[in-house]
Amino acid sequence: MTRGRSRTAPERDRPGWLRGAPPPGWARVLPTALLVGVCLAELISPEPLDIGFLLGAIPPLAVLAHGPVATAVLGTLAVLVLTVPVFDLDDPGSTDVLTVCFVSVLSVLLSYVRSRRDAQLVTERAVAEAAQRAVVPPLPRRVGPVACAGLYRAAQRGTLVGGDFFDVRAGPYGVRAVMGDVQGHGLSAVATVASLLGAFREAVLDQPDPEAVAARLDRRLAVDSAGDPHAELFATAVLLDFSADAREVRIVACGQCGPLLLRDGKVLEPDVEPGTPLGLGLTEATAPRVVSVRLRAGDRLFLASDGVTEARNADGVFYPLTERLPGLAAEDPAALAERVWSDVVRHCPDVRDDVTMLVLAPCPPTGP
Repeated sequence: MTRGRSRTAPERDRPGWLRGAPPPGWARVLPTALLVGVCLAELISPEPLDIGFLLGAIPPLAVLAHGPVATAVLGTLAVLVLTVPVFDLDDPGSTDVLTVCFVSVLSVLLSYVRSRRDAQLVTERAVAEAAQRAVVPPLPRRVGPVACAGLYRAAQRGTLVGGDFFDVRAGPYGVRAVMGDVQGHGLSAVATVASLLGAFREAVLDQPDPEAVAARLDRRLAVDSAGDPHAELFATAVLLDFSADAREVRIVACGQCGPLLLRDGKVLEPDVEPGTPLGLGLTEATAPRVVSVRLRAGDRLFLASDGVTEARNADGVFYPLTERLPGLAAEDPAALAERVWSDVVRHCPDVRDDVTMLVLAPCPPTGP
């Protein structure tokens, strides 16, 4: 199971130095290396070298990766090297010494402010991640007779949740899964995602069929937008309802294409009608069509958001999901999702939409 960032995700998904990751090793070593280099150059050179100006760069460089104490120590050493006669830095004047002292003091203050800001950012990011994971918690590897894996890449960097959502839950009427896409993406869509997932988890417990679950989600969005005539909340979603023995799945699509069925190395497309999106209040007037699909051992149901199917390369060619999927098939559902994601990134390195994939592997019992 994977969600958000993954240890096996491509390099582009890993947080960079300027996006919250710890500073690289070279940033921590550079001030000390520069100080040692100036000292060695002066000791080795037979003539005085006019390189004292380099010492003025040591405190600002220390700000990038060190705290105020280490910055103060490095600034003090820079001033000592500049004034100690043994290094003979071409007789620096009092102006040069005062300049380095002023830069050192200013760097210590900047380092203190940066350290406090970094600590605050770490705390806020931890709280934000906890809140987002509470909205969309990680999927278990197996729910009843269905193995499952999800992969999520939010379009807005630094977030774990965007406008896409998925969940797999077991209830008194069997295992149910949902994958959808709400209006908009990024943090602005998180409230709608939380509302829909809450309604889905309640509906799994008390609604006897997938059409009723779709109606519950539709009502939830309609109620949420009732207080604001300009809200225009809507979402597309696919609902899957597995039988108790996982030999059959009933599919309801609301404004979104149905899943792809991987069977015997081929991709099959069940005849699922997209239907009406959620939030328009039309499920009672136009009941969604339910499609039943018989399942076999080894089948994989693959659902992907439009962030996958609409990813385009530099030539404007859409990602050919149905063509690539058989060659990327894997026994492990999580491995299949990761392989498809890596292939999407190769096809379109700059993916700008939320990308969501849900892989469901029913495990029906053997025998008649």
